[in-house]
Amino acid sequence: MKQVPCPNCKTLSEFSPQNPYRPFCSQRCKMIDLGEWAKENYKIPDKTPPKDIDEFN
Repeated sequence: MKQVPCPNCKTLSEFSPQNPYRPFCSQRCKMIDLGEWAKENYKIPDKTPPKDIDEFN
């Protein structure tokens, strides 16, 4: 059984199909993470060069 730190609280949790919340340790940590994405506290960087953005206008 592989143990990994929960991305939210850092508690070790089982990384296997038996853990429905993986890589999180619990539903609470999974929902906290989802909330951070919804509030746009987490973002995927935009790597579009500025000149390409003008083509969409």
